[in-house]
Amino acid sequence: MCGALGAAVALLATRQEWAEGTATVAGGAFSLTAKGSDVTGVPAALAIVGLAALVAVFAVRRAGRFAVAAVLALSGAGTVAAALVGASDSSALDDQAAKAAGDTSATVDALSHTAWPYVAAVGGALLLLAGLLALRYGRQWPAMSGRYERGGAPRRRPQTVDPDRPEDLWKAIDRGEDPTSA
Repeated sequence: MCGALGAAVALLATRQEWAEGTATVAGGAFSLTAKGSDVTGVPAALAIVGLAALVAVFAVRRAGRFAVAAVLALSGAGTVAAALVGASDSSALDDQAAKAAGDTSATVDALSHTAWPYVAAVGGALLLLAGLLALRYGRQWPAMSGRYERGGAPRRRPQTVDPDRPEDLWKAIDRGEDPTSA
C-alpha cells in the first residue's frame, strides 16, 4: 500500500506548482509559475516505473522478485533525489522569463518555492520504503499460482473419444483434453 500511495503522491505533486516568481521587462512586471513537470520530469517518470515495479513484484518469483524489488527501491530513491534537486531549481522560470521578454539573459526576480517538491520527495520515500520491504520480505511472499499453466505432458491418459457422439466430445473438453487432436 505504501508503494501505491507513494507513486500516487509523487505523480500528484509533479502536476502542482513548484515555483513562482516575477519577471521584469520593459512593459512592466508579470508573474510566472512553473509546475513540477516543467522543472523536471524525472520524479513523475520514476514514479511510473515504481508503480510498474510494484505490480510486477507480485508476479515474479525468486531472483526476478529481487531484481524488481531493487528497481522499485531505486525508483523511490531517484524520485526523492530528483524532487529535492528540483526544489531549488529556477531554470524553468528563467526560461519562461527569457521567452516572455525576448531576451535570453532575462531572469526571474522574487523567486519563491512551494512545498510540492517536498511532497514529491515524501512520495518517493514511500516508494523507497516499499522497495526495501520487498527486498527484505519478498522471499516469504506467495507467488502467483502456476495452476493454469499447461505442462508439456498431459496429466491423465486421454480416453478414446468417438467423434460421432457429441457427448463424448463435450466430456473430453470438460476433462481438459483436446478432442480434435487425434
